[in-house]
Amino acid sequence: MKVFSGTANEPLARAICQYIGIELGKCTIRQFPDGETFVKIEENVRGEDVFVVQPTSPPTNYNLMELFIMIDALRRASASRITAVLPYYGYARQDRKDQPRVPITAKLVANLLVAAGANRILTMDLHAQQIVGFFDIPVDHLFAAPVMYQYLKEKNIPDLVVVSPDVGGIKMAHAYSQVLEAGLAIVAKRRKSATEVESMAVIGEVQGRNVLLVDDLAETAGTLTAAAELLKSKGAKKIYACVSHAILNEVGIQRLRNSVIDELITTDSVLRPAIDGVNITTLSVAGLLGEAIRRISNNLSVTSLFEFGGKRAG
Repeated sequence: MKVFSGTANEPLARAICQYIGIELGKCTIRQFPDGETFVKIEENVRGEDVFVVQPTSPPTNYNLMELFIMIDALRRASASRITAVLPYYGYARQDRKDQPRVPITAKLVANLLVAAGANRILTMDLHAQQIVGFFDIPVDHLFAAPVMYQYLKEKNIPDLVVVSPDVGGIKMAHAYSQVLEAGLAIVAKRRKSATEVESMAVIGEVQGRNVLLVDDLAETAGTLTAAAELLKSKGAKKIYACVSHAILNEVGIQRLRNSVIDELITTDSVLRPAIDGVNITTLSVAGLLGEAIRRISNNLSVTSLFEFGGKRAG
């Protein structure tokens, strides 16, 4: 087994290798002056079971292209099996044709990964679970929830209510509420645009309770901050937000600085610079991904990685 990393999140790849107990594979990745990417695998991979760690976070197109080139280089170097490890799967929000003349880009990316030479996909907290069906190769879809649960159990927040910031996240919120033995509520929202959300109503009781908002990703943080404002106006005490992928841009960072969210809990699935003025707790998923890689390589079951406290993570 060998693990290689693109440039999108090398610290996570090193942490995964440390968990498994192997060295990170050596490769050279550089850009030509015209923006083209050059990759050279610096060690023998003939007949090896190879894993490439590369979340397709911003700059999404560059990181995707780098991943395709790495997979192609490994295929041409006669690796026996290539698994693309995508802790964050970009373009996942373009998963259906919801208006005329638009692409289903999540499916296009799936096709391109297979065309590049990927034999298997390992990913985490997809925005839409049906994306697993876009692939004709095996996909292991993990959840960051067990890592989050552990932290929240230790935190032991009293009078907790788990809140889904939109109707689409009810299943995830319900799983959290079951394990944490907390109440459940939903924020019914209306989206104005891709960056603006108008929250409408709260279904459930939050007055005088501590709230945990759960979502799969935050970029502009419009959904989270609007929901937090509404919950605060309904009498919620402390507000925590739990998101698997914090791919925050400048708009999102500014919104979080001005928001009523007391703590943002996320993972290291994407590489993110330090952010001042926002209370962020980053939990590592290196152990979760490392264990999945070890089991996949040894042809063992990964089912137990989906469970926590006797319940399904997602």
